[in-house]
Amino acid sequence: MSTRSVVVDRPGVHRLVTGPEPVPGPGEVRVRVAAAGICMSDREVHDGRRDAAYVRYPVTPGHEWAGTVDAVGEGVGRELIGRPTVAEGFRACGACDRCREGETSLCQSGYEETGFTLPGAFADHVVVPARLLHPLAEGADLRAAALLEPAAVVAAAVRAGRPEPGERIAVVGAGTLGLLAVQLLAASSPAELTVIDPRARRGERAREFGASGAGTPEEAEELHGRFDLVVETAGAPATAASSCLLARRGGRVVLTGMFGPGATGIDPVRLSLGQLTVRSVFGAPSAAWSYAVRAFTTGLLDPAPLITHEFPLERFGEAVALVGGGDPGTGKVLLRP
Repeated sequence: MSTRSVVVDRPGVHRLVTGPEPVPGPGEVRVRVAAAGICMSDREVHDGRRDAAYVRYPVTPGHEWAGTVDAVGEGVGRELIGRPTVAEGFRACGACDRCREGETSLCQSGYEETGFTLPGAFADHVVVPARLLHPLAEGADLRAAALLEPAAVVAAAVRAGRPEPGERIAVVGAGTLGLLAVQLLAASSPAELTVIDPRARRGERAREFGASGAGTPEEAEELHGRFDLVVETAGAPATAASSCLLARRGGRVVLTGMFGPGATGIDPVRLSLGQLTVRSVFGAPSAAWSYAVRAFTTGLLDPAPLITHEFPLERFGEAVALVGGGDPGTGKVLLRP
């Protein structure tokens, strides 16, 4: 049997490759991919804008995915075959100090991640260690489950932010991460849940997902010092600094956006006088994945409405061009092998 995969040979150059089906090794499983999401990180890999320390060419991208186990390697129970699943992307060692503390996204053994340094899910099949699986309920919507990777990142941010009932909460950015954050934060019964995004259409979507209000960055200037918790999801040059301005004295700020060169610095005077607690999230530890999967399984989290476009593997070039293209009508773009 043969299998297809998208290979990015070098920045700007990709091809669809056909070869033999991969064989899972000891402790591994092979998953038949049902759907894989394309995010800005994948666009950066394709365009050559991702930090060289976090990508290895040639590579098959695809770190947001869901599928069904169809083969297992030595030492893995055959009862997993036929099970719908997602899996963590970071290949944490499980033995270092950070892993033993449960912070698997801070593994000290070096960076390896599915879809960036190891073959990902823009393919018919993906092979991953069985220990990284998060099996789903029978009959799970695998199309929606492909978004559980960004949902796990958001879950890490929500856990770090420790929302309490009755608090005022702001979410900066109404992209995939921001709208997923709205769903999870709404479950904490906030007194106010406001989304800040320059795109009015995205603000309307945020209300549909559970936000109590939405506004532009210009309108948000009147809200400085208002919020107990601010979850930043945009990664725009000014959003880290502006998120700190939105927080009240003694408030909490969680940064989830991926910032590039030119990002505006956070004012240290504001940090010290405001006694702010600021932390960042990069990826998601195992506990956050479990949180996201539970929220999905119980219906608290529904990523499906975020999906706006679906393409076969053969149209990867067209699909990746949509991501980050600026069209406010473009939500999550999926590849459907």
